[in-house]
Amino acid sequence: MTQEQMRERNIPICEKYGLNIVEASEYFGIGETKLREMINENPKATYILKNGKKTIIKRKQFEKYLDEQYVI
Repeated sequence: MTQEQMRERNIPICEKYGLNIVEASEYFGIGETKLREMINENPKATYILKNGKKTIIKRKQFEKYLDEQYVI
């Protein structure tokens, strides 16, 4: 598969390993500003993956983190 074909392929958010800030905001229903605050407060969190300036949130690990931290 070429790089262009990879870019054209739309993978549903619920199947992605990592989400960018915009995707994570949509998926989790948390504002982009709040997500950035959470990342800045705990930059060594296991759910964060940094690639240069790009921040990726590991979806399953972030789900687990939210389940553990924000029990209703």
